[in-house]
Amino acid sequence: MGFGYTEHSHRHISIVSQRAGEILEKLGYEERKVELAKIAGYLHDIGNCVNRTDHAHSGAIIAYNILKEMGMPVEERTEIMMAIGNHDENTGTAVNEISAAIILADKSDVHRDRVTNRNLSTFDIHDRVNYAVTNADLKIDSKNRKVILDLTIDTKLCPVLDYFEIFMDRTMMSKYAAKYLKIWFELVINDTKLL
Repeated sequence: MGFGYTEHSHRHISIVSQRAGEILEKLGYEERKVELAKIAGYLHDIGNCVNRTDHAHSGAIIAYNILKEMGMPVEERTEIMMAIGNHDENTGTAVNEISAAIILADKSDVHRDRVTNRNLSTFDIHDRVNYAVTNADLKIDSKNRKVILDLTIDTKLCPVLDYFEIFMDRTMMSKYAAKYLKIWFELVINDTKLL
């Protein structure tokens, strides 16, 4: 299922869930915090069932109520609610470890597999940039306390500058999320370190 420019279905939420958990695990967080990050990652886009606009806030409320009905302790479901409610670059920021991990995981999922429009002749800049990304690896270097988003962009389809035109806010949000976790964020595109 696609909402807006890119898919937000099982593929995306599985990647975000896995990466968010991996970030906290490799940084030495306790097992339960890692599990909560995975849960938040899996639920982070649930608000899209209401509307793409303000999906982070409606999703936070929906997730909170689901987890309450399932019997999750209030402290844990509140942490997840805060993470989901703060993952959108237009309205959010890292407010706890889980939200920082969700932001890094979510913003790192740039890839041609997310493009729902299959007609190249009608691509807008979002379609073109996502489609041009043929590989997106998020690497966690716990020894050197950094996270690296390593992208391969097919520059025949899209110049690297177009990536920054639409993803600058997301890139800065990732930088601040990494800072919250007391690590450094690096962006590498086509083997060139840019941040």
